[in-house]
Amino acid sequence: MSRVFVAGVGMIPFVKPGASEPYPAMARAAASQALDDAGVAYTAVQQSYVGYVYGDSTSGQKAVYQLGMTGIPVFNVNNNCSTGSTALFLARQAIESGAADCVLALGFEQMRPGALDNVFTDRPSPFEDFDRESDALVGMPELPLALRYFGGAGLAHMRKYGTPLEAFAQIRAKASRHAVRNPLALLRRELSVDEVMNSPALWPGVLTRLMACPPTCGAAAAVLVSESFAARHGLSTQVRIAAQAMTTDRPDSFESHDMMNLVGYGMSQRAAQAVYEQAGIGPEDLDVVELHDCFAQNELISYEALGLCPEGGAAAFIAAGDNSYGGRIVTNPSGGLLSKGHPLGATGLAQCYELTLQLRGRAEQRQVSDARLGLQHNLGLGGACVVTLYERQ
Repeated sequence: MSRVFVAGVGMIPFVKPGASEPYPAMARAAASQALDDAGVAYTAVQQSYVGYVYGDSTSGQKAVYQLGMTGIPVFNVNNNCSTGSTALFLARQAIESGAADCVLALGFEQMRPGALDNVFTDRPSPFEDFDRESDALVGMPELPLALRYFGGAGLAHMRKYGTPLEAFAQIRAKASRHAVRNPLALLRRELSVDEVMNSPALWPGVLTRLMACPPTCGAAAAVLVSESFAARHGLSTQVRIAAQAMTTDRPDSFESHDMMNLVGYGMSQRAAQAVYEQAGIGPEDLDVVELHDCFAQNELISYEALGLCPEGGAAAFIAAGDNSYGGRIVTNPSGGLLSKGHPLGATGLAQCYELTLQLRGRAEQRQVSDARLGLQHNLGLGGACVVTLYERQ
């Protein structure tokens, strides 16, 4: 099997719904950046995996046809919030298996304002079982689905471990401090813990408005290549995908009757463990992590699922500053979904963009000192989780 390298990455600034260009223009800009960064023309790309959640079938073709109509296979990918990393997973598989030597992974989203909701209401929802379990565990059916799921997971952690609401506010404040250094982030104003705590309550005592990520439009892309292709064309092999795993739900997502498992704690834990085993490392070896902080609550429980701290130890991990610069592991130096924004199809590839820059030593003001190993965690309800380990060569 071929080793897989990230030869080029691209990302455009994330913006609020209504402020973006149409999705083909966003996708073209991000993909063109990635191709230029890699130093290859689109004619060298042999396959394209294109991710988006809200869009008609073959929007992937519409996006890449702006780059050239070369007749290559174009795969449209939709895996909820893990869509971008699923496109990356498929691109990596294509190269590792020998099916292709140069592949484009592209993600974009042109979102509408407001909370996520079902689009097709005339057929069974993929969230029926999740809603049924949420009804039994936390109630609150009037809340938007993602807010109820992740708020419920945070509430479960609070009840199980005595985690204070302030711990989630500390995560959001940390995200804002990191985003100040990221010119591509949507929200770049530094917030205090008090500002987060005193923002409007979306679920009193459980979640405030500033603990939720904003709906966002944007695009990001990566060009993956095999070792032999890179050698033939003189491309960079500085950043390698050292290990990767994708998981979906098991029965314990429902049978455990635990809101944390319902939103992917178990999926995340299994994917991370598979990656650590593939690479022969442990979480203590990581230098930088980009994880799925769609809500501050999910960042906190993901610390434990990924093994960054012991189960029940997240509040102490946060209080010690071990999730930021000067601590044990810098998490979401980009500002994460909470500050950078969360255009669903682009999110996983935006994480790839950030970690690639970090391992190249090109992240400027937000550079993690001597970063060698970077972990990416991207989660989609319904569900799927992709964890990827990047290594500096």
